[in-house]
Amino acid sequence: MKAKLKEELVAFLQNALATAEAAHANAIEGTTHSESKSEGDKDTRATEASYVARGQAMRIEELRTGLIAVEKMSIDAHEKIASGSLVTVGEKKYFVAPAGGGTMLAGKVQVVTPKSPLGRALCGKEEDDEVEVNARTLTITRIE
Repeated sequence: MKAKLKEELVAFLQNALATAEAAHANAIEGTTHSESKSEGDKDTRATEASYVARGQAMRIEELRTGLIAVEKMSIDAHEKIASGSLVTVGEKKYFVAPAGGGTMLAGKVQVVTPKSPLGRALCGKEEDDEVEVNARTLTITRIE
């Protein structure tokens, strides 16, 4: 099951990367488009378009880095929760991964990253451990 979840997450990140690259190309085109040409000293259209292009470039780099990390992520069984773990907490399932936090995968499995509050609380824990997140106590019932 974890192999399929990893595959689905990789496909999601690849799609997000392709979308971001297309948006970046459009943003770059917008910076040089004739309608972006300044019409006065207070006209900032070209500057604003360049900010959008820079933001898209940063998002692309983030997605590329995350995609590489997910592709390299081991999904071998762990005693303690780490990237690649499938964790059951109550009736919810979480797939711990270095990128793609918040993504819902097949089987209602939510991706959490070690950087998120829940991911930080889960990493390093074992079955039957309790974690406190947002003033709620959660019990880890299974680690795959």
